[in-house]
Amino acid sequence: MNCAKQLARRVLSDVAREQFVRDGFVKLENAFPREIAAEARAILWSATGCDPKDRRTWTRPVIRLGDFAQEPFRQAANTAALHSAFDELVGVGRWVPRQSLGGFPIRFPHPDDPGDTGWHVDASFPPDQPAGSPGSYFDWRINLRSKGRALLMLFLFSDVGEQDAPTRIRLGSHRLVPPLLAPAGEDGLPMIELSVRAARATEGLPEATATGTAGTVFLCHPFLVHAAQDHRGTTPRFLAQPPLYPRVPFELTRSDGDYSLVELAIRFGLAEGRSA
Repeated sequence: MNCAKQLARRVLSDVAREQFVRDGFVKLENAFPREIAAEARAILWSATGCDPKDRRTWTRPVIRLGDFAQEPFRQAANTAALHSAFDELVGVGRWVPRQSLGGFPIRFPHPDDPGDTGWHVDASFPPDQPAGSPGSYFDWRINLRSKGRALLMLFLFSDVGEQDAPTRIRLGSHRLVPPLLAPAGEDGLPMIELSVRAARATEGLPEATATGTAGTVFLCHPFLVHAAQDHRGTTPRFLAQPPLYPRVPFELTRSDGDYSLVELAIRFGLAEGRSA
């Protein structure tokens, strides 16, 4: 693809691209239509077993739903705007289109503690283990080249304000993670171990929240330190948090210098760690 065609397809401004490398995410408004969000939300409401008009049925602070591949979800994940943004952040031809949107943590206004609001980095690949061993997602790993995950994505399927349990984000935290992972090599670190260390290393960084209207998508660096929070509003929050899968591994030493923005942020983090 020539440069003219690449530039014609760009959806991220220079400011947004710089923000991604500096802060660890970009907010893409109107990434998919509100009408599609409404269709998907109706499917999700049915899957929760709750009545959207009867708060008495909202008996838990969070309900986790499995993967959804119905047409509204497939359409939401494959708009022209999102595909162009993936090209800009991960690299043309370096990512795999999604045909579903993974798990949904649906958060409800509720007095109980949801029990899942700790700061963490999302895991990317399973550990080596005996055949037939069930394992646990908490044992999954993360390595310096982010094997198995090109981006963390937050798809808003409902309007999310400050009181509606928006995901919390530590700005620039993704650049403090590479020095923690570098000594672990290709094997990487378990999610729990890295998350504890990353939470400690990024304490005190400024924070942002993933708020926006239905149809907004936050495209995040895979090393971004983030956390859930209690719902203090009145309307349940519908959000998907799928990974974007890489088609090829990230490379941190390219002879042609054709680094993606994800790779550049990792390289900057390593350089900053060496100079600290």
